[in-house]
Amino acid sequence: MVGIIMFFAALVMLLIGFPVAFTFGAVSVVFGLAYGLVQAIQDGGPIWEGFMSYGVDMFGFMPFRIYAIMQNTILMAVPLFILMGIILQKTKLAERLLESMGFLFGEVRGGVAISTVLVGALLAASTGVVGASVVAMGVISLPVMLKYNYDKKLATGVICASGTLGQIIPPSIVLIILGDVFQVPVGDLFQAAIWPGLSLVAVYILYIVIISIVKKDTAPPVIIEGARGTKSRQVFNAFKAIIPPLVLVVLVLGSIFAGVATPTESAAVGSVGAALLAVIYRTFSISMIKEAALETAKVTAMVFAILIGATAFSMVFTYSGGDTIVEEIMTNLPGNEWGFLITSMVAIMFLGFFIDFVEISYIIVPILVPIALHLGINPVWYAILIAMNLQTSFLTPPFGFSLFYLRGVAPDSIRTVDIYKGVIPFIAIQIAILAILIIEPGWFGISPFIK
Repeated sequence: MVGIIMFFAALVMLLIGFPVAFTFGAVSVVFGLAYGLVQAIQDGGPIWEGFMSYGVDMFGFMPFRIYAIMQNTILMAVPLFILMGIILQKTKLAERLLESMGFLFGEVRGGVAISTVLVGALLAASTGVVGASVVAMGVISLPVMLKYNYDKKLATGVICASGTLGQIIPPSIVLIILGDVFQVPVGDLFQAAIWPGLSLVAVYILYIVIISIVKKDTAPPVIIEGARGTKSRQVFNAFKAIIPPLVLVVLVLGSIFAGVATPTESAAVGSVGAALLAVIYRTFSISMIKEAALETAKVTAMVFAILIGATAFSMVFTYSGGDTIVEEIMTNLPGNEWGFLITSMVAIMFLGFFIDFVEISYIIVPILVPIALHLGINPVWYAILIAMNLQTSFLTPPFGFSLFYLRGVAPDSIRTVDIYKGVIPFIAIQIAILAILIIEPGWFGISPFIK
């Protein structure tokens, strides 16, 4: 039971507020040594020798595990995609897209909200940086929606939900991490995630259209101030803002899907392409590239620090037999593979209320993967289900990151409870799409089980 107790001890420390990487590292050392001491006492031999054999020697494998992480070519794509996203963020891509879309759809009922969803999808496919997307849309589109008397809950909910689309629409950092955990080609995950991601965008828009028709005061039509020229000129400006990032997305994802380049190579192409877009938009400078590189290094260091801590945690958890207990419980659930699927999805969603997707991906998912394979579940399908589930964790109170990002830039007239209430319909939509993806994966072109 050491592994199970260790898991709950780590969860409590995270809730208290200890840093994630240090929490996993410290808990694994303490419980690993405690496990070695217990085993030494149970053996009845010399306690010191048993303690060294069972406890201390276990951590002798850590350098090899860390070295294997550093040699992992799949994970090389993570800093490159982060760099690509940060460069595009600094080119003010979101501002250009929001302005153009606002001119196109503003006069439609609910048009600014629809524009926000479409821009969120484009930013997801080009930058994938949730924080940057939510902040940019919160700064630009939220004041416009409030000025024209949009319902506060709808306005905040749309921004938070649209900003999290980067977790499921490729190229997604979540999918890269899950590709490493599942040991499946990242390109396969990218292809499988396209239709679920676009379905989410379509249902978001459908919800906005319906609610704006049913409750006419919720999302009135507006005329965006600052529109210049004729409608055709506005359309031209909109396409001028949309086409360059769209071409970059096609090059990055198309090269992966066509088998021309690996995700890592495509990420490198994307980073160079983002720099070229900065030149086109006249925002390129050496200082901008330097700032983007420093921010990329910080984010990457955080991800890999968590990964190393999670590796130590999973090593002790497995060594102490915790994975065996979990496997016995999960394989003996009623309903076989369906019981496992529902239970694992509920567990991941519950944990998403409290801990980040990186910790879930490297602590919880590796325990579940062997069980899923044992039950004959298609790893690509299961990975997409987890990615969709983890996206929901960005919206769920009390620790949904999108909620915090928007709260940081929202005016005082927006209460925290408005943001919490606003995301509830979008959480329900995500759960509904997740349920459809479980029940009818064929609609999305995914095979559920290994034949």
